[in-house]
Amino acid sequence: MKFSMMGALAAAMMAMPAAAETVVVTAERMVDVVSGKTVDYLAVFITDGRITSVADARTVKWGADVRHIDLSGKTILPGLIDMHVHLDRNPLYGGYTGLQFTDSFWTAQGVANARAMLKAGFTTVRNVGSENYADVGYKQAIDEGLIVGPRIVPAAHSLGATGGHCDQTYLPPSFKAKGVAVGDGPQELRQRVREQRKYGAEVIKICATGGVFSRNTEPGQQQLSEEEMRSIADEAHQWGLRVAAHAHGAAGIKAAIRAGIDTIEHASLVDDEGIRLAAARKQPVWFSMDIYNTDYTQAEGKKNGVLEDNLRKDREVAQIQRDNFRKAHAAGVRMVFGTDAGVMPHGTAAGQFRTMVEYGMTPIEAMRAATVNAAQALGREKDVGAIAVGRYGDIVAVEGDPLKDVGVLTKVSAVIKGGVRVE
Repeated sequence: MKFSMMGALAAAMMAMPAAAETVVVTAERMVDVVSGKTVDYLAVFITDGRITSVADARTVKWGADVRHIDLSGKTILPGLIDMHVHLDRNPLYGGYTGLQFTDSFWTAQGVANARAMLKAGFTTVRNVGSENYADVGYKQAIDEGLIVGPRIVPAAHSLGATGGHCDQTYLPPSFKAKGVAVGDGPQELRQRVREQRKYGAEVIKICATGGVFSRNTEPGQQQLSEEEMRSIADEAHQWGLRVAAHAHGAAGIKAAIRAGIDTIEHASLVDDEGIRLAAARKQPVWFSMDIYNTDYTQAEGKKNGVLEDNLRKDREVAQIQRDNFRKAHAAGVRMVFGTDAGVMPHGTAAGQFRTMVEYGMTPIEAMRAATVNAAQALGREKDVGAIAVGRYGDIVAVEGDPLKDVGVLTKVSAVIKGGVRVE
């Protein structure tokens, strides 16, 4: 196993294009996620990792010095973006079972999770909270070609209140366990923003309410005041960073929207007023609702050591969240694709597309949530989210037509990142 993984890594590194090398990717059809239409017989030219032109493969010609990736019979679309993952988390170890491992285990096992996300077609992920700055480390190692994985937007440690969802709540007082980025009051939380940015965070994650998989918190509880959230948002925006708020409860969701938070994670118990606020806010706010992972957590959680109290909270919010997803989408709330991968296996993240369609989206709307919408929410429209000139040559290929059956996205045939076929 060790040697096969090293061999795969070496092969991927050897496949990295030399400076100024041009690659052309051809396919039978492309889903244009912007127009919502299919375009036949595309040739996508990529130089130094970015798309330089898109042409008709039946008429365009290229020289022998252009490397050809032939995806005949396949449908291509932009590399997918998951806006809510935890790469250093493993669903096999729930509750207290994770305490059997040393601290560095969690960083090490995340290398395989990063690879699994890429293999599943996610060429970009936003990692909203990790321990020991693991997500910053993954990003650096991937960028240096040392490990294989997607483009990572890291949040580093999550900000939260003492005793809240982002604090260490599983251990007794004698352990003196405390979340690294816990703070109380606007000024202390401003400092936490600066600390996380200093050590590599490119987005700030906060816990506005209680959570499902923390101990001694309830999802509906608001845990940061609106004033505290506004101070975090103001500080982050000053530094050019966006803010993602873990927020299940209705009051916390509304406070986060009023405070200027950029994305609302989970949004499980949002009420009608919260939906109206989100749809109407002039500065865009996006909902990232993980409506798929409950299928896994309820089926496998007990076996994996998840405590009954956590499974109880999971059951209580699951259907409410799915119904509210339908309501928010119908009301025109901007939506992005976020799975909370790490709660369920990372390689299964694309299963959420079917659930999004089941609860009201069309297939193209679900695909846009994981492409153009996600790119806008990240503020990276020039880099990712579409097969277009100037953006990274990040492409996934599938069999069949995802506009007719979005479920085909769960079986990716090829993954190209920056013009390099990595799967």
